[in-house]
Amino acid sequence: MEDRKTGWLIPIFYYKYREILTHTAFRFGLCCPIYCCMPDHIHMLWVGILDHCDQRKAMRYFRGQLNPVLEKLETRFQRQPYDHVLREEERESTPFEEVAEYIARNPERRGLVPPDGFARYSYTGCLVPGYPELMPFKEGYWDRFWRIYSHLTANGLHVETREESKD
Repeated sequence: MEDRKTGWLIPIFYYKYREILTHTAFRFGLCCPIYCCMPDHIHMLWVGILDHCDQRKAMRYFRGQLNPVLEKLETRFQRQPYDHVLREEERESTPFEEVAEYIARNPERRGLVPPDGFARYSYTGCLVPGYPELMPFKEGYWDRFWRIYSHLTANGLHVETREESKD
């Protein structure tokens, strides 16, 4: 994990990262309630929203799509990534939110933002298909996320009519 290349975390990379994450989420039926792009690595917390969601397959797809972008920036993902599947007890709402906060505070631990300044870090966010307005550090985020997650797991990804979109 030493000697990881930096310099690739620039706005155009971030734009492509979000685009590829969006396609991955729709293609594999998952959402990302928190991600944090650091100068030399990326943290993402994914959760399936469809019964057939295969997060490992989704990660292979994601890496395959993002590597050409990284190659243009003269880097690529490490060969032995650290992908961790949450244990059953980590999937409950409180421990899950604690994992998300740990991810969000990475810039703080690295000294990229002042203490308790993690919410202002430019490269942290979330991606929930169909909900681009969600922001992980806004008041009530987790309550809203869990409502949306429950709706998506019950109904799947679908196009809503105007009448249905009243959240």
